[in-house]
Amino acid sequence: MADGTYLVHGGHTNWVILTDGDAATLVDTGYPGDRRALLDSLAAVGSSPEAVAAVLITHAHNDHLGSAEYLRAAHGTPVLLHEAEVPHARRDFLQQVSVGTVLRNAWRPGALPWMAHVLRAGGTERHPVTAPAAFPADGALDLPGRPVPVHTPGHTDGHCVYHLPDTGVVISGDALVSGHALSRTEGPQLLPDLFHHDRTRTIASLDVIAGLAGDLLLPGHGPVHRGPVKDAADRARERAF
Repeated sequence: MADGTYLVHGGHTNWVILTDGDAATLVDTGYPGDRRALLDSLAAVGSSPEAVAAVLITHAHNDHLGSAEYLRAAHGTPVLLHEAEVPHARRDFLQQVSVGTVLRNAWRPGALPWMAHVLRAGGTERHPVTAPAAFPADGALDLPGRPVPVHTPGHTDGHCVYHLPDTGVVISGDALVSGHALSRTEGPQLLPDLFHHDRTRTIASLDVIAGLAGDLLLPGHGPVHRGPVKDAADRARERAF
């Protein structure tokens, strides 16, 4: 997507690799069932699990947290999140759509194939991170890519996007996406309402994203979006009402 910045499409969920030589920062990890694809993607960009300096998590839903504990336990990789998301990653509580709510939405176009994929990919399994940590300081992290965490609550209380000011990239997780299996809309949008812990705060966080300078949006779901990030956030807000 930009120098040292790679967007990887897993099974219905994306992750991002930021590289500096063979060292890497991994932003999100997909579903548990995406692990082989995750490891292959690191190799494809000239890195390896051992060379991952840290895993940054946008939010602790199963389709983003899937292999975080594996990397921490197997390779000692730090797993970093916003302080409000740390207990969520430990599974002290769960801010995720319930199975019952998903089943009540089975009428939606594309829902049944998506639900089958979620089950196959381990989306209902429990993979808590044993020792997640909050970001060590404000501002850019001393990691490949120099990502800047930006708190964007709503989808979960501790959701963060990651801003790369030097390359104009915003890694938006689920705060702003460009598609989803349950959506018939293409382009910048919010996820369907059932996925948000607090929809009002999710919409308010679009103002925060709109204030980030950039023209390359790497979402947690859907394809890359090229164009001013502000315009993408504004478009998603229009579609939310």
